[in-house]
Amino acid sequence: MEKNGNNRKLRVCVATCNRADYSKLAPIMFGIKTEPAFFELDVVVLGSHLIDDYGNTYRMIEQDDFDINTRLHTIVRGEDEAAMVESVGLALVKLPDVLNRLKPDIMIVHGDRFDALALATSAALMNIRILHIEGGEVSGTIDDSIRHAITKLAHYHVCCTRSAEQHLISMCEDHDRILLAGCPSYDKLLSAKNKDYMSIIRMWLGDDVKCKDYIVALQHPVTTDIKHSIKMFELTLDALISFNKRTLVLFPNIDAGSKEMVRVMRKKGVEHHPNFRAVKHVPFDQFIQLVAHAGCMIGNSSCGVREVGAFGTPVINLGTRQIGRETGENVLHVRDADTQDKILQALHLQFGKQYPCSKIYGDGNAVPRILKFLKSIDLQEPLQKKFCFPPVKENISQDIDHILETLSALAVDLGGTNLRVGIVSMKGEIVKKYTQFNPKTYEERISLILQMCVEAAAEAVKLNCRILGVGISTGGRVNPQEGIVLHSTKLIQEWDSVDLRTPLSDTLHLPVWVDNDGNCAAMAERKFGQGKGQENFVTLITGTGIGGGIIHQHELIHGSSFCAAELGHLVVSLDGPDCSCGSHGCIEAYASGMALQREAKKLHDEDLLLVEGMSVPKDEPVGALHLIQAAKLGNVKAQSILRTAGTALGLGVVNILHTMNPSLVILSGVLASHYIHIVKDVIRQQALSSVQDVDVVVSDLVDPALLGAASMVLDYTTRRVH
Repeated sequence: MEKNGNNRKLRVCVATCNRADYSKLAPIMFGIKTEPAFFELDVVVLGSHLIDDYGNTYRMIEQDDFDINTRLHTIVRGEDEAAMVESVGLALVKLPDVLNRLKPDIMIVHGDRFDALALATSAALMNIRILHIEGGEVSGTIDDSIRHAITKLAHYHVCCTRSAEQHLISMCEDHDRILLAGCPSYDKLLSAKNKDYMSIIRMWLGDDVKCKDYIVALQHPVTTDIKHSIKMFELTLDALISFNKRTLVLFPNIDAGSKEMVRVMRKKGVEHHPNFRAVKHVPFDQFIQLVAHAGCMIGNSSCGVREVGAFGTPVINLGTRQIGRETGENVLHVRDADTQDKILQALHLQFGKQYPCSKIYGDGNAVPRILKFLKSIDLQEPLQKKFCFPPVKENISQDIDHILETLSALAVDLGGTNLRVGIVSMKGEIVKKYTQFNPKTYEERISLILQMCVEAAAEAVKLNCRILGVGISTGGRVNPQEGIVLHSTKLIQEWDSVDLRTPLSDTLHLPVWVDNDGNCAAMAERKFGQGKGQENFVTLITGTGIGGGIIHQHELIHGSSFCAAELGHLVVSLDGPDCSCGSHGCIEAYASGMALQREAKKLHDEDLLLVEGMSVPKDEPVGALHLIQAAKLGNVKAQSILRTAGTALGLGVVNILHTMNPSLVILSGVLASHYIHIVKDVIRQQALSSVQDVDVVVSDLVDPALLGAASMVLDYTTRRVH
């Protein structure tokens, strides 16, 4: 049985610590169990599973017909910060014997709990491969630190959302060892159909309760602010009492502060109140039905912002415990839940609503993906984990007080005419700029780039700027992963298959990023311009040529061969003028600076360009700006040429709207302000009504190419990925 170098079954140890992580691990365990030819399953149970006060939830594992190989009592009671630390220590003492006995090939660990940290630490130190479920997510408590610590220990990662995947990549995890699968519990949620749900509701809440006419409350302590979370729980119970609806209250988890929360429940008489049912544990299958048919769920459990979205049940998320989670529209956040009235108002707003079902956390097919991923693990590969740090040569630190320095990037704009280098601060301020004519030959150009960058880096020290890296914006097709210009425009000669990263990195000892100038302009708008905060937008550069960049779901689109967003070469006429790309009728052939210069020269040669109040010195070549000046002074032929150029650009924008459906189009470059009104007219006349409300604006950035080159560097420091 050959499986990527394995000639035996894969021995998988699944360790579960509490009722919450079991709901995510159980679907994987069932999947493993159905493929005995590939896997051997060992189940280790520890943590609050084995405590009576928390429902002895290990029984549900037995009821699911799993053989529990090992039970480890690892919880030190006390429900305070010290008890959590001691519990981790106790688990670390007990786990080595278990792992020595089981000798698993891989251990599956879930989530962000302190028990899971003990599991991951033990396995990592004992050279056991770790598969971490739900890495890369953000919540808002100490759990974040634990989750990311487990990520650093784990060898393989299964994440639930695209954002989580990007977070893992930005944390320097190996992309090849990350699987975007979705949440395993969603496999069960999205197929959960129980016609007899009313019997479950009546069993837990009473015979007189109707569907959608009750509340599920689940609130845990916030370990980084226990006192406030206890107060918030008091306010929640007071609001629920005032709201006067039947409510199922689940006991909190075992985190520090849970004992105080239970005292609050007893002080408020929750266990004996006619409207409340207080329970330690509800089996997951039944819990699914209870939240699916509830009028509302309230609290700060991850279940509320994750799983409940699958049913469109309204959720009230209280406080900061889940503040960083991705949520559907069914979640109403009460971040400062500091008054009973505020929580009560949220209940009135949410109770009884029905929202669209959300699939942010999965599509119901996570387990098949995870099993396929497990089968692909090659046990012959070296165990030593590798991190994917950004490419950088030896880094030589400067002996300067970093606190007083301005964090900055060295930005290079390689244009058809000029070569510019700038020192750009984190706020997008161009501290200093250097400009030289761009040499015609490869050797001269590389030499000048290195010379200008070295001089700028030296000057940065005098200006108290700490250079974090170098970003290069250049025309043509670029492989940003390798830092190589694959093919350039005709404006930049001898510039194909050029490795820009290596010589600059070798010389400056700094990380180097390279991208197409259109992409850089889009990144500049995303970080510093009108695209800031926009999820989907397109930037069009109107300069010597026509370029652009596409931002989709906050990320730059490069395309499979790094050729995305060649917007200047959208064809708008089959019999239009020749384009520099070799085709005909491209936007660039009509609306670029080169195209306008060509038309201006034709008019000038025929003595049809100059009008009263206008002159062109004999030693000055005729260009696009002369054509624009003539049009402004009433030259009808110049006005017609500009109208045709603007119409061609507008038709290109209409094609973009029909293809990408962005919410914003940003026109950038020296010609943008002359085209915008014509472009808007074309959209009104030619575009589908559903996209006509798109915002079309002129960029307010002075140097988008430099700022975009800098943003590649500066975004790295804020953990974006390029």
